[in-house]
Amino acid sequence: MPLRMESAPARDIRDRLIIGLDLPSVEEARAAVDRIGDAGTFYKIGYQLAYAGGFEFARELIAEGKKVFLDLKLHDIGNTVEEGVRSIARLGATFLTVHAYPQTMRAAVAGKAGSSLKILAVTVLTSYEEQDLADAGYAPGMTAADLVTRRAEQARDLGIDGIVCASPEAERVRAIVGSDRLIVTPGIRPAGSEAGDQKRILTPADAIRLGADHLVVARPIIKAADPRAAAEAIVREISGATR
Repeated sequence: MPLRMESAPARDIRDRLIIGLDLPSVEEARAAVDRIGDAGTFYKIGYQLAYAGGFEFARELIAEGKKVFLDLKLHDIGNTVEEGVRSIARLGATFLTVHAYPQTMRAAVAGKAGSSLKILAVTVLTSYEEQDLADAGYAPGMTAADLVTRRAEQARDLGIDGIVCASPEAERVRAIVGSDRLIVTPGIRPAGSEAGDQKRILTPADAIRLGADHLVVARPIIKAADPRAAAEAIVREISGATR
């Protein structure tokens, strides 16, 4: 039976699912949004689409009443980040990601001042595990969990609105940042779907139970034979996990 979408609680629940438009063109993204229909209220635009006309498409989605998460993972000198965030805030997006380096986070908080934009700090990419950290030059023995903890503490202290972390780390991050900060988890895979290049993953229900506020799901929805039905199934799972 299709999920009913008319009530206010259902709208709130739908907002907890962020659908990743990891597609190469605005035309394909627009077609995906049309197929999903009112099952989706919140969309993520990352590098691939952003640099293929995605910023204008973000304006289009916002004008239609959708929420937009710009997953740009900004990281540069402070002034560049601050001015970039200031420009993005004028776009009307709901979320923007920056890498969780203290100087970058501090600049992003300054840049979004006076706007409704929420800054999310990316702790450790969900495709990373311990060997990836070692290859990147981190101290021997440094684990992804250790680095997530350190960066979550810094983000909390600098006034960041929320954290992006792998779903298995949501419970630990919640204990660090408290109840008034957002936790957004990518790397979500419904039962039976392929992991792809994600290494630290959970099902939607498990991520919600561990403290995630929003789940980012891309391929299991946009590559599904019926994207609307796939989105509705995940929203049902989120709803069940919140009861």
